[in-house]
Amino acid sequence: MSTAPRLRRSWSLYDLRVRAILYQVLLVVAVGLVAWFLILNTTHNLEARKIASGFGFLDREAGFAIGETTLVAYSAADSYLRALTVGVLNTFRVALIGVFAATLIGTLIGLARLSRNWLLSRLAAGYVEAMRNVPLLVQLFFWYTVIADNLPGPRQALSPLPGVFLSNRGIALPVLHAHPAHAWMGAALAAGAVGAWWLARWAKRRQALTGQPFPSLAAGTALVLGLPLLVFLAAGAPLRIELPALRGFNFSGGMTLTPEFAALLGGLTTYTAAFIAEIVRAGVLAVDRGQFEAAYALGLRPRRAMRLVILPQALRVIVPPMTSQFLNLTKNSSLAVAIGYPDLVSIANTTMNQTGQAIEGIAIIMAVYLTISLAISAFMNWYNKRIALKGARPA
Repeated sequence: MSTAPRLRRSWSLYDLRVRAILYQVLLVVAVGLVAWFLILNTTHNLEARKIASGFGFLDREAGFAIGETTLVAYSAADSYLRALTVGVLNTFRVALIGVFAATLIGTLIGLARLSRNWLLSRLAAGYVEAMRNVPLLVQLFFWYTVIADNLPGPRQALSPLPGVFLSNRGIALPVLHAHPAHAWMGAALAAGAVGAWWLARWAKRRQALTGQPFPSLAAGTALVLGLPLLVFLAAGAPLRIELPALRGFNFSGGMTLTPEFAALLGGLTTYTAAFIAEIVRAGVLAVDRGQFEAAYALGLRPRRAMRLVILPQALRVIVPPMTSQFLNLTKNSSLAVAIGYPDLVSIANTTMNQTGQAIEGIAIIMAVYLTISLAISAFMNWYNKRIALKGARPA
């Protein structure tokens, strides 16, 4: 055993490790000084202009109306906090519907581009190239112009389907009349979804142990749809559709999508769907050709081979870039201010103009979008880990 004394490490500027630590300390100090200067400068300017700071203005009366208050009741006598809450809910509403619609449309178009049908493939390619190369703001203006300026008035409204009316006041749709049994149907739907998820996990373990497949998809679908149907029938089948009807100069009853909401949702969905289509196409093409041949050799038809063999493998390539598109759609919804949809940015701008507290308003906008984006990223990262290939266990 060696008894030689251990050499002490010399701390000198010629040591790369010492210099690396020193540079990091100097950078942190420099960033702190810049932040300190900005805070002092901002505080001084606010005091010089006698502008109040803080978030106390949120409790004051807003004094302005909001045209889109579908999800929560609001009046001009409510506080700025409630007005901003309406804006957050409006943003979340269009983002949530847009994500689902863009994913569905983008997946279908992406698969259409891979079709052996020449016409279908070329039409899908034309859609992708047209939508991706026209700025989103221009598309929003186009959709708003089509709905608000080119559709007829309510008295001459177009009716492509029974109970559906298209006019320059928006899109009037039939809606299910509320009944207490519908809440129980929602609970039954959630219970069916949980049961289908558990059944799928059980079927997967059973097949791994015995090699015998179980029709988990059909059984899960029966659970998801059957439980609400049983509740519906037990409650006496409360099915009453409320149709929109022309009364005076506008439609009454049913549900009306305003031109601003319809234009924003249409623009965001069609624009993002083009990018999702390319992601789906790239994910499918990334799957080895041998997987297609193996699926066909087992006797699977092209559609079943795509659903059962190809898409599950392609998801590992699709999910990461798809997350970016979901985030882009959510953040692009801030362009709603250009066509008058009262989202978070629009209402926050009105609030800042009335109170003069721009720093707090911008901070609220940043915090809300950051929270939504982190929540989407966390969910998609969790899902990506769920579908990732598991490493082989050591013997």
